[in-house]
Amino acid sequence: MKKHKELIITTIICLLPMAIGAYFYQELPQKMAIHWGSEGANGWAPKAFACFGIPAIMAALNVLVHVLLENDPKKNYGSAIKRFSKWLIPVVGLVCMVMMISAGLGHQVAIDTAVPALVGLSFVVLGNYLPKCKQNYTVGIKCPWTLHSEENWNKTHHLAGYLFILAGLVMIVTAFFAIPSGITLAIILATAFIPLIYSFALYKKGI
Repeated sequence: MKKHKELIITTIICLLPMAIGAYFYQELPQKMAIHWGSEGANGWAPKAFACFGIPAIMAALNVLVHVLLENDPKKNYGSAIKRFSKWLIPVVGLVCMVMMISAGLGHQVAIDTAVPALVGLSFVVLGNYLPKCKQNYTVGIKCPWTLHSEENWNKTHHLAGYLFILAGLVMIVTAFFAIPSGITLAIILATAFIPLIYSFALYKKGI
């Protein structure tokens, strides 16, 4: 039981919005907003899925993350990034679900500001730890070239660390302005693909 204590706690946190949703279920609209952009809510779902389906998905993803982290053959990531990875989904999921239910109850909730800012903060934290992460199969920029060469892995993750921090800061700043959601998506995609291109370039140089 002690070995799986963190998994149990984080899973309970993921499922906690079910209790909140059940308590306010009769007061919630039949269709609830579950996605927001700079223009406001732009995605809806039945309240049963919003209150119970989304927390169940978050809980399943949380279990998957724990299983992958605990069964990685290399396990070269540090304890800090391991803890961050285990708690990211429960914390972000709980915050987002509470805001979503609050919005469904008619309260003014700046989800279009809070969520990008929260994602940006996560990027900053992750970017700080990426350069310290050694070769493994679960956390980091995992592609054939980084997994083939330790030097390639280290160089790629040093670049990725700076990119993640920069992208996170940009997302935090732009969260407070009317920036189209497509720009945030472009930032995330660039942060993901630039390290891959860099890693491939290193590989072609024999690194």
